[in-house]
Amino acid sequence: MDYAIRCAGLTKRYGSRLAVHGLNLAVEPGQVFGFLGPNGSGKTTTMRMLLGLVRPTSGQAWIHGRPLPDPVGLAEIGAMIEEPGFHPWATGRQNLELLALSGPPLRQREAVRVALDRVGLASDASRRVRTYSQGMRQRLGLAAALLRQPSLLILDEPINGLDPVGIQEMRTLLGELADVGTTVFLSSHLLSEIEQVCDRVAVLHAGQLVEEGSVADLAAQHAMVRVTLGPDELPHAQQVLTGWQTHVSGPDALLVEQADPRAVNQALGRSGLWAREIRRERATLENRFLHLTSECRSPKDSDDAPAAR
Repeated sequence: MDYAIRCAGLTKRYGSRLAVHGLNLAVEPGQVFGFLGPNGSGKTTTMRMLLGLVRPTSGQAWIHGRPLPDPVGLAEIGAMIEEPGFHPWATGRQNLELLALSGPPLRQREAVRVALDRVGLASDASRRVRTYSQGMRQRLGLAAALLRQPSLLILDEPINGLDPVGIQEMRTLLGELADVGTTVFLSSHLLSEIEQVCDRVAVLHAGQLVEEGSVADLAAQHAMVRVTLGPDELPHAQQVLTGWQTHVSGPDALLVEQADPRAVNQALGRSGLWAREIRRERATLENRFLHLTSECRSPKDSDDAPAAR
């Protein structure tokens, strides 16, 4: 299979710091693939390497089976990395018309019209970009990425700045693009949205891949049991439940991973602890993400490191 994206041992080092370390990843055509991680995990650095903006220190990446750097492969990618930049004194339509002049030829007016319509900016296309809200600039950035009808979209925080209606419209648009065969590779901090729109996700932590799978499988594999006790009973309960992984959740509850509620209740009862409530709780993508990344948080996103020269 020619994967839409494939990485083998992809690594980027800035001096003594590893921004991305030995990334192995495969994204199938037509998927909406979520690329997740806390600030500083290497998401944007990886996206920049896939776009040829940053040279890997080692390893290799392929786009549709062609090794990068490859002008043909890059021409099939539409991208929006971080907040898009435009000429503020020009209108939204004029900005897209200027972008349409670069790269392979296309029917400029028709391509711009279709792109504006797809992202819901047709009625605001004649306004100067300096009057646009952040959400409208995000939409214009996506329109720019869609100008040449790419087979692969790489989107860094495409939902950033959108209101609830805009988020819902973006979710619908990404699904429609996938339905016609476009591969969407995106990062976002809005994990509830990722859970609704993505087929598969990968979680990056300190530059390394720590988990990958379908959203449904990750939720099924990491279901939890919520145990509600008195606040002073939590430390004792954690000692009793050492056969399972447990996490404190609020002042009076424990989350017990991959456990049977009856077995948890029996273990507590044998030690003289009686729960006020025990119930099965479906793990969300957010639960799993927070668990995977809780041990190492960076105060500043190291994805903003300067590009390699």
